Amino acid sequence: MSRIGQKIREIRTFKGMSQKQLAKALGVTEKFVAEIESGKRILNDQLIRQFSKVLQYNLDEISIYLETGHDKEEKTLTKATAVKNEIQETWTEAFSSVLKAVPIYGYSMDKALGVRQMPVISNKVDGHPKDKVLFLEIQDNDMLGFRMLKGDIVFGYISGEIENNAFYLVEYGGRRMIRQIKKLDDKRLLLVSNGGRLATETVSVNDVKVLVRLEKLEIKL
Repeated sequence: MSRIGQKIREIRTFKGMSQKQLAKALGVTEKFVAEIESGKRILNDQLIRQFSKVLQYNLDEISIYLETGHDKEEKTLTKATAVKNEIQETWTEAFSSVLKAVPIYGYSMDKALGVRQMPVISNKVDGHPKDKVLFLEIQDNDMLGFRMLKGDIVFGYISGEIENNAFYLVEYGGRRMIRQIKKLDDKRLLLVSNGGRLATETVSVNDVKVLVRLEKLEIKL
């Protein structure tokens, strides 16, 4: 494994990204990413810039260090350790400012089941205020027909506003559930589910509490 390939793997893993997700963001194959990380492929300047942009970390600095340090491998262990520590401190400082540990919740949202690291850009995560974002773990198969299966993870943000045809975690009739919401008029909503068969329920706006607007589904393989 090449040193820069190893760094790419480390930062990808730290962010909770799979090789497949990184490949999709770069517009390349998963095999290509695997070969970069294993050292079978060498990064040119253009590729380094592409990886840096997607990973939100300046890999140019790492590549420069590797190039200038290649001929100095016979230096003392003390100096090598100092350089390593300096790089580690830089990484730690960078991660603390550009990453947020986004919690994963069940429908009760009372206790985090885990976290996912996501980049912070302009004080926002994926375009939303960083203190509003979260992941939900799907807890049933009520939305099977919409490809949401029990155990899948969905990214979303806390919102009380209703957008027509969007998917939400709602509270209704003493239960919390995932539903697609269709606006019928100013006073009525249609809650749509599909557990293998489409089902709808007309409800009053005042009887439904909208908790989380869902945006991106991560399918459990």
